[in-house]
Amino acid sequence: AWLVDRRHCSLKWQNSVLSIREKINSAIQDMPENQEIKQLLSGSYINYFHCLRIIEILKGTEATTKNIFGRYSSQRMKDWQEIVALYEKDNVYLVELASLLVQNVSYEVPSLKKQISKCQHLQQEYSRKEEDYVNNAANMREKYLASCKQFGIAGEDIQQELLALCTDLPSILNEIAERVKGLTCSFKLYEACVEFVCGRVSEPMLPLLKHVQLKGNTTVYEWKTGQKPTAIERPGDAESSEPAPDASEETIDWGDYGISVETAGQSEGNDWDITVEESTELNGQQGSADAIDWVGDTAAPVEIEALESAVEGVDGVARGSDALTVLENPENRCQFINELMELQAFLTQRIAEMKEEAGILSINQFQTAPLILQSQDVAQVASMVAGVNDLIERLTNVKMQYLFTIQASPRYVDRVTEMLQQKLTQADMIVAKQHLVAQKRQEALEEQAALEPKLDLLIQRTREFRKQIEGDLSKRYQNRRVNLMGVIV
Repeated sequence: AWLVDRRHCSLKWQNSVLSIREKINSAIQDMPENQEIKQLLSGSYINYFHCLRIIEILKGTEATTKNIFGRYSSQRMKDWQEIVALYEKDNVYLVELASLLVQNVSYEVPSLKKQISKCQHLQQEYSRKEEDYVNNAANMREKYLASCKQFGIAGEDIQQELLALCTDLPSILNEIAERVKGLTCSFKLYEACVEFVCGRVSEPMLPLLKHVQLKGNTTVYEWKTGQKPTAIERPGDAESSEPAPDASEETIDWGDYGISVETAGQSEGNDWDITVEESTELNGQQGSADAIDWVGDTAAPVEIEALESAVEGVDGVARGSDALTVLENPENRCQFINELMELQAFLTQRIAEMKEEAGILSINQFQTAPLILQSQDVAQVASMVAGVNDLIERLTNVKMQYLFTIQASPRYVDRVTEMLQQKLTQADMIVAKQHLVAQKRQEALEEQAALEPKLDLLIQRTREFRKQIEGDLSKRYQNRRVNLMGVIV
């Protein structure tokens, strides 16, 4: 606008520039082989000063086409000289340079800077997300390893390791049962205290604990009957299937009960050992018309009951839940833990009482107490509590809970495997997201690396435009110094 106002150029300079651009596009189709010309024409907007430089180069390459009048007969030279003449008419080149300068300062340079700033922001954002994904994946794997540690497995082959744990469960329970033998002093102290305070009790105290202490982790059958089973058929074992009775049999043998039932076809000759007597009195109360003599069968119900009761314990085979050990059976294990907690509560209370007991009152109270009550001190009872607590912890920790659940439901292994595998899958998904974010961050970095040279080149050319405009205007004002205001950064 300043150039137009001071009439350095025409208001319709844009039309002139369009015709010049068409001639330049046509002229660059036929150019000599020259490295500098290639650089001028590669990827840059060709302006007036580029055209002047091209003419200088052509003066060397087209020197043979110069005639005696000093003119060039080469069409290349004529085309570029015409382009320069059109630029100089109405100072079109000056207003074009000013337009390029304004466009670069106002739009091109800020746009490139904005793109570079966006790339930098994306890199920071992707770096933060990548760090979060790394931490989340590490946390998920830590949770996986913590869960595996609770189960007592390494986590390399989850299902096989869980099944292997179940095979170790009997030995673990036997070890716990073996440790019960170390509670003998605790049992004696408990019994002595109860008998001293309450007198002799009718019901046995801590029966299951004492049973395990004496006989170990026996079967439930032995705990109930007091006898070792002759055979053990655990739940899930293959049971021998007996052949079904043949429905075509004509007789049913009831053993030694003296009863024989035949088919309907032979019913006419059945002898049921029933006698029918006739009475001479009608409607009498001393005898009925049809009297049945049951005398011969009076011993049969008694004999049947005796045989059935004998059959129940004759074979000595532990079946079903009775074939499990007392620590494997949930009901007996619960009783075992309850008795341990009962003993724990007594010992804890006894420690509290021993700490508070003092003076003549305490001495008088325990003068007649058993020796075991008088000889124990706080440290000894605390050691007993520690032993009981250890057993309770061994039976109720997370690993044992899982093992008991797996033993009760084999399908639970599949659910646990799926649950643990899901944590690994989530960790892998997070790692995949991390790789994707890292790839995007690298793409943003590469885009920034490609934009920065373009920005530097654009700033350099913009500064050249400013110097060229300042130099041209200085010539128009008697070589006075001309400064274009503004900063190009």
